[in-house]
Amino acid sequence: MVKRAFLFTALIGAIAIAVAWLWLRSAPLAALERGGPGPPTVVLLHGYGSRAEDWLQFEERWRFPVNSRRVYPQAPWRGVGSRRGWWWLRLEAQVKRGEQLPDLSVSNPGGIKVASRLVRERIKGEPSPLILGGFSQGAMTAAEIAFQTDQEIAGLILLSGTTVNEEAWAEHFAGRRHLPIFIAHGRQDRVLSFDIMDRFQQRLKAFGMDVTWHPFDGDHGIPLEVVEAVNGFVGRVVQLESTSGRD
Repeated sequence: MVKRAFLFTALIGAIAIAVAWLWLRSAPLAALERGGPGPPTVVLLHGYGSRAEDWLQFEERWRFPVNSRRVYPQAPWRGVGSRRGWWWLRLEAQVKRGEQLPDLSVSNPGGIKVASRLVRERIKGEPSPLILGGFSQGAMTAAEIAFQTDQEIAGLILLSGTTVNEEAWAEHFAGRRHLPIFIAHGRQDRVLSFDIMDRFQQRLKAFGMDVTWHPFDGDHGIPLEVVEAVNGFVGRVVQLESTSGRD
């Protein structure tokens, strides 16, 4: 009887997880929206265990062009408390306290595909030029969109991220040859490897891509110097778009 009750409970739990997964795949993303009507539109994806609201601390420090629109989507996976994620990372099983995440460059998590699709659906119809970026897991998701889809973007911002399924991304470098890319990473990052992103930015540059590399002395975060560098990058992208004659 006890075993039967246990199996029934496990079945109900599995059904609940499946229903939640299907709902996450179909429910539209919520997002915080700030600024003017655009253009440009700057879309920033928060990190794992964070929330869209965490971007609001930078609102007074952004120096984007007048009328710029800022969109901060909310990740679909709900963790403990108010924490969110773009897909589930088994942090407790993979990472011991004080250690970095394992090298994800050869991994291919299915959840990143779902996250990519949800973000693309949320930003459909946003005023162009559209600059897409993110922090940590949000940076991974932004890069997945840039290097695995035909999403029209004018610039890519990767803050303290890492590569995921890197060789699949590399197959699409040619289609993004003229895309301005900004990458920042802390030399003392204890979560995601500085060396991996340093190697990745060198690989992009060797391919002939337009990369702004901004290493900084710090841990897994977004210091003021990176905020100021992002301001300059967004301004440059907007200027390039206004003078290039591209659609």
